[in-house]
Amino acid sequence: MKFKLPDLAYDKKSFNTFISEEGFNYHYGKHHQTYVNNLNSLVTNTKWEVLCLENIIIDSTKEGEVALFNNAAQHYNHSFFWNSITPNQGSQPSEQLLELIGKSYGTLDNFKQQFTQTATKLFGSGWVWLTLNQNNELELMSLKDADTPIVHGHKPLLTLDVWEHAYYIDHRNARPTFIQEFWNFINWEFVNKNLKQ
Repeated sequence: MKFKLPDLAYDKKSFNTFISEEGFNYHYGKHHQTYVNNLNSLVTNTKWEVLCLENIIIDSTKEGEVALFNNAAQHYNHSFFWNSITPNQGSQPSEQLLELIGKSYGTLDNFKQQFTQTATKLFGSGWVWLTLNQNNELELMSLKDADTPIVHGHKPLLTLDVWEHAYYIDHRNARPTFIQEFWNFINWEFVNKNLKQ
């Protein structure tokens, strides 16, 4: 299977100060593309090339194939992140999602506050995820480096990339500013759809 950089569902100039066109050109066009290139190189003419991305991630974890896991998971994580954001304002969490948020966090504002704190405090590089755990409850996961919820048996709903390359061009070292702007561009329709699947 030949992996490729996913098409973006929006124009790279659509996000104002959150992510600039230059930010996309580096993060999407260079960093993500490198993971895709490395992944294709690693799977070519091996047993892995017939597997889907999710199975490569899960199986490479079990078999200790670190380089393969890192590049496959980063391709998955980044693709998920690009879908987690949208320049189109107006989408809202579904009633089902709001009910789950209420059970786990009390209010949407409390959830946003906890997500923001988790993303701000994650040391070094990684990802913050909103997931549905095995008890069908919402759970925030703070995962280092390329780690991803699917290897932990969680259903991913939403993610934020907090690797430095995600925000350094537009926000320098001000990760909190990047996180705060994230809330203006969440693709709740994507989150709602993930919850139903």
